[in-house]
Amino acid sequence: MTTVQVVEQVAASADDVWNILSDFGGIKVGGPIESFEIEGEGVGAVRTIGMGGGQVIERLDIFDPDTRTFAYCILNEDCPLPVSGYSAKVVISEDEQGCTVDWTGEFEAKGDEEAASKIVRGIYTGGIAGARKALT
Repeated sequence: MTTVQVVEQVAASADDVWNILSDFGGIKVGGPIESFEIEGEGVGAVRTIGMGGGQVIERLDIFDPDTRTFAYCILNEDCPLPVSGYSAKVVISEDEQGCTVDWTGEFEAKGDEEAASKIVRGIYTGGIAGARKALT
């Protein structure tokens, strides 16, 4: 099992960052994302992200606003990402500079572990950067 963890400070309130990152249905079409659909609400909701000529189907497994924690997993093994058995957890905590985002994923790499880790790390850093941009 491979683990990728990104921990970054964000100069904004933990609640504001939580509202952006925890919005399971808030993915916008554009860039590498070709399409997006969501079914259901809250824990158990399933989103389908079209990218790379395939689909990434993810389920929301944990959603806890009190601890600002959410977790999700990829359901389909034929997704275009080079991972299998993928699950991730995001925890947002307050600190003196605003908040800290801790985004950790575990998976089995399909092929080169370093390449898969780089892609996953890019998703996490991109998501955090998107939250920063939305709050400025």
